[in-house]
Amino acid sequence: MLNENIVFHPHHVNKEERAAIKDQKPCILWFTGLSGSGKSTIANAVESVLHKRGKHTYLLDGDNIRMGLNKGLGFSDEDRIENIRRIGEVAKLFVDAGMIVLTAFISPFRNERDMVRSLVEKGEFIEVFIDTPLEVCEQRDPKGLYKKARQGEIQNFTGIDSPYEAPLKPEIAIKNDKISVEEVVRQIIDHLETKGYLYA
Repeated sequence: MLNENIVFHPHHVNKEERAAIKDQKPCILWFTGLSGSGKSTIANAVESVLHKRGKHTYLLDGDNIRMGLNKGLGFSDEDRIENIRRIGEVAKLFVDAGMIVLTAFISPFRNERDMVRSLVEKGEFIEVFIDTPLEVCEQRDPKGLYKKARQGEIQNFTGIDSPYEAPLKPEIAIKNDKISVEEVVRQIIDHLETKGYLYA
């Protein structure tokens, strides 16, 4: 329940004015997919290209956020939901700042991804589904997490004993098992250019 003594304080500078001096349309690039699908690698590569083009960005990564803002949250369904809720609110602030924010989170549940979408205006949430088969993710297993999950050392691991709900209508869908990172980045940048997110 909201405290009735809390009142939103309007700013003198609005989102449109903040974005205008950055020559870009603010948005959330929400990378979702299984652990090991390539979300963080691709998000980093996309941010590097945008940075070289003079765009104002920030990358929120799942592990990094859990070291600070979401420290103390576990991996139960309830904690995963709260994890995404907090990230959504932070991403919304970056959009209000006129920035392009990239987020790399498994974010396994459709309802929570849709909740984040509802926080911002139409066109400001771009769902990027990194669609990598489970067997490929397991073969990569960059952090050794699948091995631990299969051995019962990690509980509630997405794709093993906790579900992943794939996006039904993502703005961008990438089959990431037989494609280079460079090609994936090109597809994402092309989408941003075509849809008018990059002014110059």
